[in-house]
Amino acid sequence: MDRRGLLARLRLLAAALLLTPLLSGCWDRLEIDERAVVLGVSIDEATEGDERESEISHVKGSLPPPKHGLVKVGVQIALPGRIPLGPGEGGGGTDPSQTLWVIHVVGHSIDDAFMNLQQQVSSKLFFGHLRIIAVSEAVARKGMENINDYFRRNSEVRRMAWLMVTKGKASSLMTAAPKLERIPTLFLMSTLDNSIRMGKFPKDFIGIYWSNSSKKGQEGFLPYVILKDEQNVEISGLAYFRSEKMVGSTKPMEVAGYLGLKGVNPAGYRAVVMLDEDDPDSAVMTNVTHRQSKIKLSLKDGMPHFHIQVELEANLEEKLSEHLAINDPSVIQQIERKQSETSVKFYQNIIKQTQAKGSDIFGFGEQIRSKKPAYWSREIGTKEKWQEMYKETTFDVEVVVKIRRIGMKAT
Repeated sequence: MDRRGLLARLRLLAAALLLTPLLSGCWDRLEIDERAVVLGVSIDEATEGDERESEISHVKGSLPPPKHGLVKVGVQIALPGRIPLGPGEGGGGTDPSQTLWVIHVVGHSIDDAFMNLQQQVSSKLFFGHLRIIAVSEAVARKGMENINDYFRRNSEVRRMAWLMVTKGKASSLMTAAPKLERIPTLFLMSTLDNSIRMGKFPKDFIGIYWSNSSKKGQEGFLPYVILKDEQNVEISGLAYFRSEKMVGSTKPMEVAGYLGLKGVNPAGYRAVVMLDEDDPDSAVMTNVTHRQSKIKLSLKDGMPHFHIQVELEANLEEKLSEHLAINDPSVIQQIERKQSETSVKFYQNIIKQTQAKGSDIFGFGEQIRSKKPAYWSREIGTKEKWQEMYKETTFDVEVVVKIRRIGMKAT
């Protein structure tokens, strides 16, 4: 055989070898109608009235009950072909039972509960489209270790999903029927996403929460939601943690305090400013449009001290009295001065609230780690030590408010 023929055969053999992996095609394919697409998950404490766990992953009596009791897990599974895809196929407010299948199971742990659930579902559970994980406050206060561990290990769970704490039973969110959306979990997800865009809530996806919780100088927080009238969901504040346990929650307005101290934009909260505490007609409404914060760290008597300067730009939205001359520059200056004074107290109260629980959701400890690493290593070193030292840390807050626009009205 001549050299040219040998090279031709070698090229043909190489081409065949390169094409061999393609012969298998999608060997591990799983059609969409063969998957049980999970959109939402709820996690509650199991009560005496709940159905007892099945013997799926263990024989009854072989596994002692967990210290915190059994967990009740609920899932929303999308029904293939039932979800309207276009505007002509039904409006918002569709009965969730027509588009979703909600199942509740009980287990020793999250994984055990999902094993029991899989036994009731013919298709394989798929978490690639999971959008909402709702945890009841009772479970969150006992500890999130098992929940975080399971979902962090599951590679199908996206880090852009939302983990939240609910007041009352989390399972109620799985059967809510919002008027503006066909699927409850998508309505809740869009509510949180739009709150970020409108400057009413910080970006706090499940991946961000896990990242903050793992830092030595910071604690995690989650949305704190309440179901209203069995169909509407209200973002009622932040649920803040100390390590893996929820230790408190804020009011809805106090979310603006967190955003201001962190300098998160865009800004979107409105505030009432009373020029005279004894005169209700002296009140005006302002809308903060931009925030900026600067944090300076120093040491006083061997303890960390933070000076926080917050700058707020606002528009005048409303006045309650026609006699208030907002065209007068001195009145505008009075509004700015009064809002600055009330904002200082407002921000200080939020910091003190988290200090009392040893929950540094602002990341002041991370500022020490990055700017004074030697002090951190020598005096603090661990997350537990910072949780205690945070309670004794001192703060100075300075707020500057600028009214940019007062609006106009038709004559």
